[in-house]
Amino acid sequence: MTDGPAEGPPVVLLHGFPEFWYGWRRQIPALVQAGFRVIVPDQRGYNLSDKPKGIAAYDLDILTRDVTGLFDHFGIQKAKLVGHDWGAAVAWTVALQFPERLEKLAILNVPHPDVMTRFLLKNSAQRKKSWYIFFFQLPFAELILRRNDFENMRRALTGRHGSFPPEDIPQYKNAWSRPGALTAMLHWYRAAFQKSMRGLWSREQITIRPVNVPTLMLWGKHDVALSRDMAQPSIAACEHGELILFDKATHWIQHDAADDVNQKLISFLK
Repeated sequence: MTDGPAEGPPVVLLHGFPEFWYGWRRQIPALVQAGFRVIVPDQRGYNLSDKPKGIAAYDLDILTRDVTGLFDHFGIQKAKLVGHDWGAAVAWTVALQFPERLEKLAILNVPHPDVMTRFLLKNSAQRKKSWYIFFFQLPFAELILRRNDFENMRRALTGRHGSFPPEDIPQYKNAWSRPGALTAMLHWYRAAFQKSMRGLWSREQITIRPVNVPTLMLWGKHDVALSRDMAQPSIAACEHGELILFDKATHWIQHDAADDVNQKLISFLK
């Protein structure tokens, strides 16, 4: 979806798992009010987007080219790019592979991909936090997630921190229920895992590639899936980077601290 003045500076928001464009509903009005042209796609496989078959179609390099293709579609030479969760992983990769296409980069609660790889290989605590990645490789993962009208996925979003109010869940269930959507969403994890098995596990030294795009990183300290120990090494890889920690927010920082996140994003993107 798009919103805001056609002549406004373009801002592209990339969602992660298991959301879709709706995950940015608390940011879109604030960015529009600030004068930005806001572009919020359903990423490949999610909600109304195309859902090509096969794990290979969800390789991170392909997902990254989806985003630069989106820029081309809207006539954007240099964009301001914001990503959360898998959307942040794609945003990092755009910055690493196509820095000339970005004016600014904002990352919410996801480390630099090389930092993530290093932690998965060398940090047992992070591997335990990432147990769901291994679960998603199982061929029956879809059955478990779809069981009882997506009860397990609902509980993951409406858990003890209350990041997602119950009235929002029907919107998500509708997106998850679209033909082929759940498998496509899991293929993001499967493609990344298969690539790591083909090469990353055998590498003795993980080089952290530098990011030359001005970068803002917002990180909720109560993320149960991603250790905040990865935040500082990630921003250290950025030539022009700023890290802001949110004491009370979880992985779902744009929901937990929407007003503060909006303020930080607008100030940085302007």
